[in-house]
Amino acid sequence: MIGGGKTIGIILIVVGLVLCAVVTLFVGSGAVSGQTTTAGTILGIGAFGVIPLLLFAGVGVFLFLRGSAEEKDLAIVRQKERLLGLIQAQGKVTLNSIMVEQHLSREQVQNYIYELVQQGLFSGYIDWKSATFYSQDASRVGSNKCPNCGGVREVVGKGIVKCPYCGVELFIPKDAPQTTAKPEPPQGQPTA
Repeated sequence: MIGGGKTIGIILIVVGLVLCAVVTLFVGSGAVSGQTTTAGTILGIGAFGVIPLLLFAGVGVFLFLRGSAEEKDLAIVRQKERLLGLIQAQGKVTLNSIMVEQHLSREQVQNYIYELVQQGLFSGYIDWKSATFYSQDASRVGSNKCPNCGGVREVVGKGIVKCPYCGVELFIPKDAPQTTAKPEPPQGQPTA
């Protein structure tokens, strides 16, 4: 249950405060009526009011802070899910449209994409010159031929691979077969 830690934390803090207040009123009324001594009043309020308050409040604050951290983590996961869904649904998305739709900075988008690639959830490529993301099926991206310019790389590689001819970053899935080929520049480009 997301956010449950925050709710339980608040409840524990309130319980500690109410318990301390009730004990203070009860023991304090005994002191006012002369039924308890000053030392007994202090001991009673400390042992049955302040100590439980500190315990309940300490656990409550811990749960509240932990729940807040979980909510932040979940928000990031949801942003990544929306980013992945956006790219996969449209197939071709510009970086600017992602930044506007998702309310993310360029650095956040780049980090999220790299994390999705490392988790094996995204394959495709990005042309940084045109700042456009392309979602591709794994077999097309996992080949030696660049899906952007048509140049042939020597080795497929895994994870994030940069095309030596056009500079696009290819996001190769971890399970892509590893093949080798004779490097060839795209048609129309001179051989190096």
